[in-house]
Amino acid sequence: MKLLLDEMYAGLKEYFETLGYEVLTAQEVGLRAAKDKDIVEYAGKHGLILVTQDQKPAELAELTGVKYVLISNALIAKIADEKIKEKYKQ
Repeated sequence: MKLLLDEMYAGLKEYFETLGYEVLTAQEVGLRAAKDKDIVEYAGKHGLILVTQDQKPAELAELTGVKYVLISNALIAKIADEKIKEKYKQ
C-alpha cells in the first residue's frame, strides 16, 4: 500500500516504511502549506491513502471517495488511555 503523510506526520515516514508501506510526505511532493483540497486531490490522483490529523482533509476525502485515515486527538487519547490502563493496572 502507498501512503501520503500529511505535514504533521512526515516524521513517521521511516516507521511506516519499516512496516512495509511505500510512503510519500506532503513536503516531498511539493505540497508544503498546500490547501487541504490540493492534498486530497494529489492522494486521489496517485492512488495514495492519505494519513492526516485534520478533520477537513478527511471530510474532503470522504466526499470525493479518496482513501484516508484520520488520526484524531480523540483516537490518540483513547490509545494512550488503553496503554496506561494496561501498563499500570490498579
